[in-house]
Amino acid sequence: MKKGIIIGIIILLILLIIGLPLYIVLMNNEIANRTTEELANTQLPENTQMVDTISIAGKVSGNGNGMQYFGAVLLKTDLSEEELDTYYQQYRGNSSKFLIKKQETEKIEVIDKSGYHFQTFNEEDKEKYYILYSYGSADDMFLEDLLELDLRGH
Repeated sequence: MKKGIIIGIIILLILLIIGLPLYIVLMNNEIANRTTEELANTQLPENTQMVDTISIAGKVSGNGNGMQYFGAVLLKTDLSEEELDTYYQQYRGNSSKFLIKKQETEKIEVIDKSGYHFQTFNEEDKEKYYILYSYGSADDMFLEDLLELDLRGH
């Protein structure tokens, strides 16, 4: 009987040791993916096409520790940056979402962390590329304080 309880406790501890970090990574990835999906599922302006997307969970900008969620869409259009910014203002409001910037290389330069880039980028069309990006949030997520334990945020 005592042996069964001890084995049960050991199994429970093993599940926690493996399961909790896995939960944290998967949930943080899900938040980043949702951030990108929000952008990708928004109606595009006329004469604009979505070329590529990227989601990042981790420390992408600034100093200190903490998880950040970044989503971006590579757009190809003949519209100007100002026209795109005006179009996406209706979705942005006063938040750090639906931000637009000229994208001249495949490298994502709106974040501090290097090594991230769009997979689909044609140098011949670089004058027509813009990045539409947002920062996501873990607000209202189950066990949101635990999500900060992800090593990618440190």
